[in-house]
Amino acid sequence: MIIACVSAAAFGQPKTRRAEAKKSSSESPGMTIRAREMFPTAVEMPEDVVWRRDIYRELDLTQEANASLYYPVEPQGKEMNLFTYVFKLALFGYIPVYEYRLDGNEQFTDSARIDIKTILDNYHIFYEMKDGKPRVDNSDIPSAEVKLYYLKESAYFDESNSTFHRKTIALCPVMMRDDDFGGEPSKYPLFWVKYSDIASYLSRQSIQASSMNNAATMSMDDYFTLSRYEGKIYKTNNLLGRTLAQYCPTDEAMAKEQKKIEDELATFQKNLYGDQAKKDSLDSIAKLDPKVMKSKKAKTTSTKTKTAKVKKAKTPKTSSSGGSGSARVTVRRERH
Repeated sequence: MIIACVSAAAFGQPKTRRAEAKKSSSESPGMTIRAREMFPTAVEMPEDVVWRRDIYRELDLTQEANASLYYPVEPQGKEMNLFTYVFKLALFGYIPVYEYRLDGNEQFTDSARIDIKTILDNYHIFYEMKDGKPRVDNSDIPSAEVKLYYLKESAYFDESNSTFHRKTIALCPVMMRDDDFGGEPSKYPLFWVKYSDIASYLSRQSIQASSMNNAATMSMDDYFTLSRYEGKIYKTNNLLGRTLAQYCPTDEAMAKEQKKIEDELATFQKNLYGDQAKKDSLDSIAKLDPKVMKSKKAKTTSTKTKTAKVKKAKTPKTSSSGGSGSARVTVRRERH
């Protein structure tokens, strides 16, 4: 059995620097010293934003917009897909991974961290122990089965610099395994990973950016930063903690609710810097009440009609001669 040839040195983090990274993470969580050096532009989302909405999407890797994250299924030289890359980072201990809870809610605490060996055992991924650590051959990494991702993003308005952002918060790879009885493939969410933990690594890994131009490439981090992915919304953070499937009884209702949320985000971003933003609060922009808007429209129409009637009543009538509707014409002769 050939063991995966990607060594710990390939990710470029010596033991001394690893100690500095751990020390830095305890002092300022979110970014380590090495991450700041290799990825200086990465910034955390401010905690004091005036408006924010958390969205959960399901990324289907069979769609063309997301296919860059799926291919190549097995590593080809330095090229590898997203799951293979993240899996190797977790396998070598560079990033922590967190359990996927049955309720679908993520927790990024020490108590929620899960050992990569537990994942290997739970999902029957073949590995061999070497120097006391599990090692997995490239052909045994189940990247071909990971055809979905759960993605958490935050759309927020940063009042400090008056900018609107969409930021990826976390990713969860989902395995699709065929049923033994020939039914539909079952979904197996593997683990959650914080995007801030992998951003500095993704900035060094390139993927194909276009099907028309194979020479066009971009980093995985740029792909997420520019929101090049497409995914249906399956959940938003709400007071009841319910997913769309829990309060949308039919597929039609689900599609309608997804479109409604997308329209609310687009409306907020569109009207953020316009006249509407000056008149309305951030909450009213984010969720316009259709009944109120209809009432305002009816009042405006009524006002315009009354104004038109008043103007028409004040318009003077043209005098006419006899029964003829034509105006009288007079000619003045000049004296010579």
